[in-house]
Amino acid sequence: MAKESTFDIVSKVDPQEVSNALNQAAKEIAQRYDFRGTEASVEQNGEIILISANAEERAKAANDVLESKLIKRGISLKSYEASEPKQFGKTYRIEGRIKEGIDQATAKKISKQIRDEGPKSVKAQIQGDELRVSSKSRDDLQAVIAMLKDFEDADLQFVNMR
Repeated sequence: MAKESTFDIVSKVDPQEVSNALNQAAKEIAQRYDFRGTEASVEQNGEIILISANAEERAKAANDVLESKLIKRGISLKSYEASEPKQFGKTYRIEGRIKEGIDQATAKKISKQIRDEGPKSVKAQIQGDELRVSSKSRDDLQAVIAMLKDFEDADLQFVNMR
């Protein structure tokens, strides 16, 4: 009897890379001429990334700088979620956060896609904030990985191939 092969689908972000991207964005905002006098800043407060400036356009520009730094550090923008600029007194703020883990709705969507489009021998189980995919054939598992490479709702990693 053939042993079952498995792998896990997760959505994780390296917190050190996020911190590095935030530091680079803050440094660039402090040095760039077009941000002079706008009181623009990027800072992390626990889970929330706070971007503020005295004009809505400058807050959006600071957010664009942060997004470019995240991309350069290898963090997908599918993992970054930012709100629209909101006015607080004389400043505009954008609250962003890094999404980690696969929520239930996304996990169900991935599982349904595997059932509908993947090989018939493949099974997917939701386990907390990750999915375990199993099959007797490693080739079928690799076909599932290839199918999910372009998943649009979340940044997925495939780990623990056994």
